[in-house]
Amino acid sequence: MAYKKVYNRRNFIGTAASSAFALTYLPSRVFGANSTIQMAGIGVGGKGGSDIDGAGKVGKVVALCDIDGNNLNEKSKKYPGAKKFFDFREMLSSMKGEIDAVTVSTPDHTHAPAALMAMRQGVHVYCQKPLTHTVAEARAMRVEALKNGVATQMGNQGTADNGLRRGVELVQSGIVGDVQEIHVWTNRPVWPQAPEIVGRPNEAPPIPPHIRWDQFIGPAPWRPYHSAYHPFKWRGWWDFGTGALGDMGCHTANMAFMACKLKYPTKVKAISGEVNSETYPAWASVEYDFPAREKMPACKFYWYEGKLPNGEKNLPPKALFNGENPPGSGSLIVGTEGILYSPNDYGSKFKIFPKNKTKSFVQPKAWLPRNGRGDDGMKEEWAAAIKGGPPAMSNFEYAGVLTEAILLGNVAILHGGKTLDWNGQAMKFTNSDSANDSLHKKFRHGWPNIRA
Repeated sequence: MAYKKVYNRRNFIGTAASSAFALTYLPSRVFGANSTIQMAGIGVGGKGGSDIDGAGKVGKVVALCDIDGNNLNEKSKKYPGAKKFFDFREMLSSMKGEIDAVTVSTPDHTHAPAALMAMRQGVHVYCQKPLTHTVAEARAMRVEALKNGVATQMGNQGTADNGLRRGVELVQSGIVGDVQEIHVWTNRPVWPQAPEIVGRPNEAPPIPPHIRWDQFIGPAPWRPYHSAYHPFKWRGWWDFGTGALGDMGCHTANMAFMACKLKYPTKVKAISGEVNSETYPAWASVEYDFPAREKMPACKFYWYEGKLPNGEKNLPPKALFNGENPPGSGSLIVGTEGILYSPNDYGSKFKIFPKNKTKSFVQPKAWLPRNGRGDDGMKEEWAAAIKGGPPAMSNFEYAGVLTEAILLGNVAILHGGKTLDWNGQAMKFTNSDSANDSLHKKFRHGWPNIRA
């Protein structure tokens, strides 16, 4: 059994997740190889439905929680013995000691409250991407996971793909030389937001009987029910979602982030469509500066989302594609000796430019474990970690750093055009008090604020 690293808050904040396996821990409860993991699902509709089903393949589902009674009743047909709840706080309190592990697949703004409450009870957590709604919450999740010795995994399922893992090995072995730039783009947003929607609906229809609206709002400021928010459309609202960057950054930037051993940027700035107080802008471009890491030189990271005012898709410079027609989403890792081009949300498929580069390059032996089972594989690695195996590859020490960096882009969008200087170890901007205020959020009455 691996030993547990002992961290206090101060020295953890400065600790690098230098690789996906930088973490070792002593599980809060030791399971035998044949022990049954008692699973619960928080959010069991949509993606949450497949998450709890995946967890059910590696454990026994004993509890289901959702603010939507239709989702809850539909999923309970598959797990008739599971207890049903509308409020995750009630579920975790009333079943304390009966739940070993939980999936969290709610709107972004309730990821951290649910996951933190679970981890403080020693419950292992699988949480959907992005890990949290704010930068401060991502830092708090990393700290809490280590403090409580729980096995964790973020749901960016491309991490399980063998192609992504091979891409990481190739880049770290120098197939494109020293990485100078990373470019990542997305086909999001695909939900309503600016410029079509820049304010709240005027009408206030009755709350459908199957919806527990207070539980949906959770820690966010109160607002009346409207179908403009639930289901799915919450992604485009600042109070509930993290926009295109939060939704897809932890997927599409994942391979490059891992391959290039990125951690804390030193600068971030953004330009975007008009910013309003309710919904994310129609388009945005974000630029990050990352310092040198180990033997890797400093590099730039660029993010592109939405359509520009002229109607064209927001994309990296055309010359980088070597004549290829870019798909809706993908990434480019640009080095001194070539480019790794992935026309894929997950970085699981890629090409190397120039094409003759692969002929002369000595292929490294694989050093990352292979999985290749997608969503199910993510749950399997998480369950193995719960039972004392190695940490899952997107554990919260890695995923928390990735999420922090991604969500800094949303802070930059809010403060558009200004170059923000970031001190990652101290978790603060050194040149903007207003940007520092955007790292946190104030919860409504009855919900304790989360501070890293």
